[in-house]
Amino acid sequence: MKLTPRRSSPPPLRSSVEQRRGDPETPDGRLSSATPPTPRRVALASAVGATIEWYDFFLYGTAAAVVFDKLYFNGLDGPAAQFAAFATFAVGFFARPIGGLIFGHFGDRIGRKQMLLLTLVVMGIGTALIGLLPTYDQIGVWAPIALVVLRVLQGIGVGGEYGGAVLLAVEYAPAERRGFYGSFAHIGVPGGLVLAASAFAIAGQLPEEDFLAWGWRVCFLVSIVLLGIGAYIRLSVMETPEFAEVQERKEISRLPLRDLLAEQPRPLLLGMGTRFIEGFTFNLFSVYLLAYVATNLELPRAWALDAIIVGAALGVVLVPMAGALSDRVGRKPVYRVGAWLGLLFAFPAAWLVQTEDRWAISLVFIVGLGAIYGIVYGPLAAFWSELFDTRYRYTALSTLYQVSGILASGLTPLIAAWLVTKGDGTLWWVAGYNVAVAAISLTCAHFLPETRGRGLDREDRAIEPDSRERVTV
Repeated sequence: MKLTPRRSSPPPLRSSVEQRRGDPETPDGRLSSATPPTPRRVALASAVGATIEWYDFFLYGTAAAVVFDKLYFNGLDGPAAQFAAFATFAVGFFARPIGGLIFGHFGDRIGRKQMLLLTLVVMGIGTALIGLLPTYDQIGVWAPIALVVLRVLQGIGVGGEYGGAVLLAVEYAPAERRGFYGSFAHIGVPGGLVLAASAFAIAGQLPEEDFLAWGWRVCFLVSIVLLGIGAYIRLSVMETPEFAEVQERKEISRLPLRDLLAEQPRPLLLGMGTRFIEGFTFNLFSVYLLAYVATNLELPRAWALDAIIVGAALGVVLVPMAGALSDRVGRKPVYRVGAWLGLLFAFPAAWLVQTEDRWAISLVFIVGLGAIYGIVYGPLAAFWSELFDTRYRYTALSTLYQVSGILASGLTPLIAAWLVTKGDGTLWWVAGYNVAVAAISLTCAHFLPETRGRGLDREDRAIEPDSRERVTV
């Protein structure tokens, strides 16, 4: 990082947070003369790190849909093997709240940056070890047991990563661009899916025997290289100015979760509800429908992965666009558009998939993972962050995202698989569940305040809801 001398003339008066943005701290707590990273650079670091960690996590989802039932649960019959593979996929989501609570606690007490580096290491190690894991035919029942253990490790890592990645971008961003810069952390989800699906699509070009023997493992072992890249990038950023301000005022929470539940339980519960449509949409289209197309419809796996890649790539573009739009019109209006699209597209999507027409199914993946998911997810980083106090914001975002993710994300493939069996192989019951999920999220959003223009500092948060729109931050 380039060092620049201070100017001799006295600087203009600035607020404490602005001083922290311009004068990053040294490890001993003193202000350094190093040039601070710009919000754009911090947002880019957040996006790259999050993409790498979500790549690790989503590799498992893709493998659960196309590989693990054949290698680790091959002692079961077809549908039972697929159900078992999806069950281990869900295990990671049950582990995520544990990681969220652990890393959220220390992220609110020690700082965001240290926790982000640690979660990156945990994720990278867990993913690489999955790539080295012997199969059921080699070590018997120990293979699926070890797979579950490593999936838990993945879940703990990504559970702690989310809140820190979002806050790194949001707490560094200027107030009027918080939606845009905050959305860079959310690029990691569709971005990670693009990388994971692309890796499997490339490996899938191998003969089936080679793909199952070693091709899929390369996708997991690449995580070691990505770990080094992500660690290097995250080491280049400073602690966020908002957290530094809390440190300066000596307001560090001793028990962030206790303070969160005592002071803001309502925004926490309603925020979890807004997460429902986001998590459901992503895992329905990226995990379950991939398995449905390849197994139930017996269409080519590689072709379905290509459609997912296109849809997720569109999501990478639309997430920051939706975040930027929320800076102009508000978080809730943008979110509502995406949620309504999810509700209205539910039954048309089910019908298009069941036509078994490849172009129709491609359209479903592109609309689901691109348009619907991108618009819903874009404003949520800023929306959720602006709901909570800085003293426990890391814990709040981790709890909101990871606890609700058990039902919203982790159980979605299992629920969808069960509903398909109840529907005699059709997707109509899944479409009905989709409508219910979207309705719940829209209702929860209705009862939350609009947060655009709301300050992150606790003094700004004391302003009454009906006067927030007049506040200049």
